[in-house]
Amino acid sequence: MTITKYKKALPLLRIPFSVYLMPVFWFGLSALPGSFSPWRAAGVFVVLHLLAYPASNGYNSYYDRDEGSIGGLRTPPKVSPELLHLVWLFDALAVAGAWLLSPAFAGLVAVYLLVSKAYSYEGIRLKKYPLLSTAVVVVFQGAYTFLMTQVGVGATTGQLLAPDNLLLALVSSLFLCGSYPLTQVYQHAEDARRGDRTLSLRLGIRGTFVFAGLALAAGAGLLAYTYLRRHESTHLLLFLVATGPVVWLFGRWAWAVWHDSAAANFDHTMRMNQVSSLCMSLAFVLMLFF
Repeated sequence: MTITKYKKALPLLRIPFSVYLMPVFWFGLSALPGSFSPWRAAGVFVVLHLLAYPASNGYNSYYDRDEGSIGGLRTPPKVSPELLHLVWLFDALAVAGAWLLSPAFAGLVAVYLLVSKAYSYEGIRLKKYPLLSTAVVVVFQGAYTFLMTQVGVGATTGQLLAPDNLLLALVSSLFLCGSYPLTQVYQHAEDARRGDRTLSLRLGIRGTFVFAGLALAAGAGLLAYTYLRRHESTHLLLFLVATGPVVWLFGRWAWAVWHDSAAANFDHTMRMNQVSSLCMSLAFVLMLFF
């Protein structure tokens, strides 16, 4: 019976959805000059995408108790105490696995997990504050994770703090700034019911798309500038070609939403997440070989 309860709680960790966050991981690797251990990179991927992110997802679900669709789950199961047990287990495994790679990486992972708890925990619940919660997500899932990935694979302090590397870290946060509100656009009713004044709810549906477009354009512009500054025109070309479908899909979705707000639904949001994650990840993976 107990095992069955854990199996029912497991989907709320949303492990497949966590994989959609992988562009920042590949971006961080592609920005490093020289080579790094592929085994360490694989370890970092496992710690972040199969342990830390799912733990954060599960903790968020435990306190949100969503009744409608959430990222990666059209019909989420009911929350149970077993979900919290899984969260603590995944937290412990994430920090322990990170420690095997390096103490510094383990410390960064622990901070990430604590911040993610503050985002959802009812006693703090940063999610209630639209600007603060957006800033936390943009920084910690963007630049912080970009640099954390590099620490995990053994980057030197000089590599981490190089001006061009910090510019690319900023790019990752700008991309998150554009994409994060889009993940909230179909949850307005649910968020309003809980009293969570998310940025997307404050902006409205049309405003969310305008804000996202501006932030994504700013990120792409800074990315182009930095690649040209680093004399990496091939990387810029790879990015532009690989993300062409993302631009087309976003424009088509925005056009549909502008004429009918019902198009800002779960299906369109998940499709946007999937396409953008795969295309951007492909671009950054190819950069590892060019």
